[in-house]
Amino acid sequence: MQLGLVIGHATSTIKHPSMVGLRLAIVQVLGAGRKPEGDPVLAVDKLGSGIGQTVVLNSDGKAARELVGNDKTPVRWFVIGAEDDQ
Repeated sequence: MQLGLVIGHATSTIKHPSMVGLRLAIVQVLGAGRKPEGDPVLAVDKLGSGIGQTVVLNSDGKAARELVGNDKTPVRWFVIGAEDDQ
C-alpha cells in the first residue's frame, strides 16, 4: 500500500475492454513526509476521489484483477481508501 495525492483524472476513448466504465485517477505517489516520490501513476478509482485528496493505493495484481473482474486486465494501481477531510 502507498499514499498518493490525486492530481487529475484521465479520459480515454480507446482502452482495454476490462477498463470500460472505470474512473481513472492520476495520482502522485507520496513518500516519507508526504513528499512527491517518482512519477505519477494511473489508478482505477471506484471511490470517486477528488483532485487534491490523499488516497491509499494498492498495486497487488491479483486484487486488481478481482476488482476489475478480468484475468487479463492491464490494471496495476487502484484506490482502496481515502483520507478523511477534517
